[in-house]
Amino acid sequence: MATPLEARADKPPSDPTRDAMMLSAGFLTGHPDLRYRLLGLKRFKAGEFEEAFRFYQRAAYYGDKPSQGMVGEMLWTGQGTTQDRALAYAWMDLASERGYMGFLGLRERYWEQLSAEERARAVEEGQAIYARFGDEAAQPRLANVLRREKRRSTGSRTGFTGNLQIYIPGPGGFIPIDGSKFYDDRYWDPKQYQAWHDDIWMKPRIGRVSVGSVEQVPGTPPPASRIPAAAPQIDAQEPETPEADESGLGTRKDG
Repeated sequence: MATPLEARADKPPSDPTRDAMMLSAGFLTGHPDLRYRLLGLKRFKAGEFEEAFRFYQRAAYYGDKPSQGMVGEMLWTGQGTTQDRALAYAWMDLASERGYMGFLGLRERYWEQLSAEERARAVEEGQAIYARFGDEAAQPRLANVLRREKRRSTGSRTGFTGNLQIYIPGPGGFIPIDGSKFYDDRYWDPKQYQAWHDDIWMKPRIGRVSVGSVEQVPGTPPPASRIPAAAPQIDAQEPETPEADESGLGTRKDG
């Protein structure tokens, strides 16, 4: 008889970051956006706000919008970093880049509270933030990692992942995960992977990473980014973070 873990091993989870088997099998190695967001969340919950801020920035380097929103919120409140409302706006503008409504609402709330001088600086300094962390720079980076790590794991067997078995330690022995679950295209194909994120974040669900409260955008749709386009710096330096303690990432209970 199959154990409960084995019984669900052939079905891709709706959220692999909440699936202990997927994480135990090394899923986060190929998904640095999720990996560093979870590490940031872990440090944040431990009250280690300065380190959380750095991990969120590293996740932001790979285009993770919730992490970019957290950077903005922490700059706004001065939690784990020096308070800077102009930079906070620029980061929340960046988190809103794909039109996720919750982040757009927070962005507009920030803008309303900025002085004229802060608004001018947010627009000016935001260009450098977009150049380094915006989608035009971050998405190619992430796509390279997704493709590289999938090739590294499957080798010449790419395209036949449904026949692969991944084994992880479990109660009473090793538990198999079908390749069709672990290597589902929604998690490894760059376009499908972004679509999966869009499906999760297009509607306000900010509470999952504790970025303020959910903000609805009243009336007419908010304007597009107020920050002028900047040439993407795909090869910009990746933010440095402390040594990562990844224990417990597969057993989160954060709601």
